[in-house]
Amino acid sequence: MTPLMSKDLILHFENMIYLPFVLTILHKDRGIIDSMPFKLKRPYLQLVDQAIKCAENDLRITKIYMKKQQFRILKGKKDDLFTEYVFYYNGYEDHRKYMHFQLRNRTEELISMYLSLAGSLENPLP
Repeated sequence: MTPLMSKDLILHFENMIYLPFVLTILHKDRGIIDSMPFKLKRPYLQLVDQAIKCAENDLRITKIYMKKQQFRILKGKKDDLFTEYVFYYNGYEDHRKYMHFQLRNRTEELISMYLSLAGSLENPLP
């Protein structure tokens, strides 16, 4: 029997799922913004760049934690509705299925969060 995982531990494993998605999308969006004919594209690029830095930092911290604790995550089976991930921790193996729309929605939430965070870090107004 697998012991219950703490919320903090689940957060670290899920960061290993979601943050690569977030970074992939932000990098693609940055390329699109860079190629679009905006009159003033620099503020948009700075916002996305700052969001990328924040997400990369969070992913780096998560990877360090996972390596230090000797935890692993592997992508398992995938079908039209679900993607399975296998969490390895403390000698246990936990199989979890995530619905594709759940992955998409949570990734979208995280992108919004990182863009908001980036905007608040660069706000020049009092």
